[in-house]
Amino acid sequence: MTDAFIKLVELSQAGFYCSQILLIIGLEAQGKENPDLVRAMSGLNGGIGFCGKTCGVLTGGACLIGLYAGKGVAEEMEDSRLNDMIREFAGWFEEKVYSQYGGIDCHTILENDPMNRMTRCPQLVLDALAKVEEILAANGYSLSGRLEY
Repeated sequence: MTDAFIKLVELSQAGFYCSQILLIIGLEAQGKENPDLVRAMSGLNGGIGFCGKTCGVLTGGACLIGLYAGKGVAEEMEDSRLNDMIREFAGWFEEKVYSQYGGIDCHTILENDPMNRMTRCPQLVLDALAKVEEILAANGYSLSGRLEY
Protein backbone atom coordinates (compact mmCIF):
# COMPACT_ATOMS: atom_id res chain seq x y z
CA MET A 1 0.00 0.00 0.00
CA THR A 2 1.25 3.45 -0.87
CA ASP A 3 1.27 6.42 1.48
CA ALA A 4 -1.24 8.16 -0.80
CA PHE A 5 -3.61 5.19 -0.60
CA ILE A 6 -3.33 5.02 3.20
CA LYS A 7 -4.02 8.78 3.42
CA LEU A 8 -6.99 8.41 1.04
CA VAL A 9 -8.47 5.64 3.20
CA GLU A 10 -7.97 7.68 6.39
CA LEU A 11 -9.66 10.72 4.87
CA SER A 12 -12.48 8.65 3.43
CA GLN A 13 -13.10 7.01 6.79
CA ALA A 14 -13.19 10.49 8.32
CA GLY A 15 -16.11 11.33 6.01
CA PHE A 16 -14.37 13.24 3.22
CA TYR A 17 -15.07 12.65 -0.48
CA CYS A 18 -13.00 12.73 -3.67
CA SER A 19 -12.76 16.48 -4.31
CA GLN A 20 -12.09 17.21 -0.65
CA ILE A 21 -9.47 14.46 -0.40
CA LEU A 22 -7.55 15.85 -3.36
CA LEU A 23 -7.47 19.34 -1.83
CA ILE A 24 -6.59 18.11 1.66
CA ILE A 25 -3.63 16.19 0.24
CA GLY A 26 -2.48 19.30 -1.65
CA LEU A 27 -2.89 21.54 1.38
CA GLU A 28 -1.05 19.10 3.64
CA ALA A 29 1.79 18.84 1.12
CA GLN A 30 2.16 22.61 1.48
CA GLY A 31 2.06 22.33 5.26
CA LYS A 32 -1.31 24.10 5.38
CA GLU A 33 -4.80 23.57 6.68
CA ASN A 34 -7.83 25.40 5.32
CA PRO A 35 -11.11 24.06 6.72
CA ASP A 36 -13.09 26.73 4.86
CA LEU A 37 -11.69 25.61 1.51
CA VAL A 38 -12.26 21.94 2.35
CA ARG A 39 -15.81 22.78 3.43
CA ALA A 40 -16.41 24.66 0.16
CA MET A 41 -15.17 21.64 -1.80
CA SER A 42 -18.04 19.61 -0.33
CA GLY A 43 -20.27 21.25 -2.94
CA LEU A 44 -18.48 19.12 -5.55
CA ASN A 45 -19.00 15.81 -3.71
CA GLY A 46 -20.92 13.06 -5.45
CA GLY A 47 -21.08 14.92 -8.73
CA ILE A 48 -22.04 18.37 -7.43
CA GLY A 49 -24.03 17.95 -4.25
CA PHE A 50 -24.62 14.23 -4.85
CA CYS A 51 -26.62 15.00 -7.99
CA GLY A 52 -24.54 12.42 -9.86
CA LYS A 53 -23.25 15.06 -12.29
CA THR A 54 -19.59 15.77 -13.17
CA CYS A 55 -17.27 13.59 -11.08
CA GLY A 56 -15.64 15.26 -8.07
CA VAL A 57 -12.31 13.77 -9.09
CA LEU A 58 -12.38 15.88 -12.25
CA THR A 59 -13.58 19.06 -10.56
CA GLY A 60 -11.38 18.47 -7.51
CA GLY A 61 -8.32 17.87 -9.68
CA ALA A 62 -8.95 21.13 -11.51
CA CYS A 63 -9.26 22.90 -8.15
CA LEU A 64 -6.04 21.28 -6.94
CA ILE A 65 -4.19 22.68 -9.95
CA GLY A 66 -5.78 26.05 -9.19
CA LEU A 67 -4.54 25.83 -5.59
CA TYR A 68 -1.01 25.94 -6.96
CA ALA A 69 -1.29 28.13 -10.04
CA GLY A 70 -4.39 30.26 -9.47
CA LYS A 71 -4.85 33.74 -8.08
CA GLY A 72 -5.65 33.98 -4.37
CA VAL A 73 -5.25 37.64 -3.49
CA ALA A 74 -5.51 40.89 -5.46
CA GLU A 75 -1.74 41.38 -5.53
CA GLU A 76 -1.13 37.93 -7.04
CA MET A 77 -1.01 36.99 -10.69
CA GLU A 78 -2.53 33.73 -11.88
CA ASP A 79 -0.01 31.53 -13.68
CA SER A 80 -0.57 32.15 -17.39
CA ARG A 81 -0.48 28.36 -17.92
CA LEU A 82 -3.29 27.63 -15.45
CA ASN A 83 -6.04 26.98 -17.98
CA ASP A 84 -3.72 24.92 -20.18
CA MET A 85 -2.85 22.76 -17.17
CA ILE A 86 -6.52 22.31 -16.32
CA ARG A 87 -7.37 21.49 -19.96
CA GLU A 88 -4.62 18.88 -20.00
CA PHE A 89 -5.96 17.33 -16.82
CA ALA A 90 -9.58 17.42 -18.05
CA GLY A 91 -8.58 15.84 -21.38
CA TRP A 92 -6.67 13.08 -19.60
CA PHE A 93 -9.59 12.47 -17.23
CA GLU A 94 -12.19 12.36 -20.00
CA GLU A 95 -10.10 9.96 -22.09
CA LYS A 96 -9.37 7.65 -19.15
CA VAL A 97 -12.84 7.62 -17.64
CA TYR A 98 -14.83 7.50 -20.90
CA SER A 99 -12.81 4.49 -22.02
CA GLN A 100 -13.39 2.74 -18.69
CA TYR A 101 -16.93 3.75 -17.78
CA GLY A 102 -18.52 5.51 -20.76
CA GLY A 103 -18.90 8.94 -19.16
CA ILE A 104 -17.52 11.42 -16.63
CA ASP A 105 -20.52 11.87 -14.37
CA CYS A 106 -20.84 10.02 -11.08
CA HIS A 107 -24.01 8.16 -12.09
CA THR A 108 -22.25 6.69 -15.12
CA ILE A 109 -18.98 5.92 -13.34
CA LEU A 110 -20.83 4.23 -10.48
CA GLU A 111 -23.45 2.65 -12.77
CA ASN A 112 -26.08 4.05 -10.38
CA ASP A 113 -24.75 1.69 -7.67
CA PRO A 114 -23.38 3.54 -4.62
CA MET A 115 -21.46 0.40 -3.63
CA ASN A 116 -19.20 0.94 -6.65
CA ARG A 117 -17.91 4.08 -4.87
CA MET A 118 -15.71 1.88 -2.69
CA THR A 119 -14.03 0.09 -5.59
CA ARG A 120 -13.89 2.73 -8.34
CA CYS A 121 -13.39 6.08 -6.64
CA PRO A 122 -10.17 5.39 -4.70
CA GLN A 123 -8.26 4.39 -7.83
CA LEU A 124 -9.61 7.38 -9.75
CA VAL A 125 -8.45 9.69 -6.96
CA LEU A 126 -4.98 8.12 -6.88
CA ASP A 127 -4.66 8.26 -10.68
CA ALA A 128 -5.84 11.88 -10.72
CA LEU A 129 -3.41 12.84 -7.98
CA ALA A 130 -0.54 11.30 -9.96
CA LYS A 131 -1.64 13.14 -13.12
CA VAL A 132 -1.97 16.46 -11.30
CA GLU A 133 1.52 15.97 -9.82
CA GLU A 134 2.85 15.22 -13.32
CA ILE A 135 1.22 18.32 -14.82
CA LEU A 136 2.38 20.54 -11.98
CA ALA A 137 5.95 19.21 -12.20
CA ALA A 138 6.03 19.86 -15.96
CA ASN A 139 5.14 23.47 -15.15
CA GLY A 140 7.61 24.02 -12.32
CA TYR A 141 5.54 23.07 -9.29
CA SER A 142 5.63 20.25 -6.78
CA LEU A 143 2.89 19.40 -4.33
CA SER A 144 5.08 20.87 -1.58
CA GLY A 145 5.35 24.21 -3.42
CA ARG A 146 7.14 25.90 -6.30
CA LEU A 147 10.14 24.08 -7.77
CA GLU A 148 13.42 25.89 -8.20
CA TYR A 149 14.45 26.59 -11.76
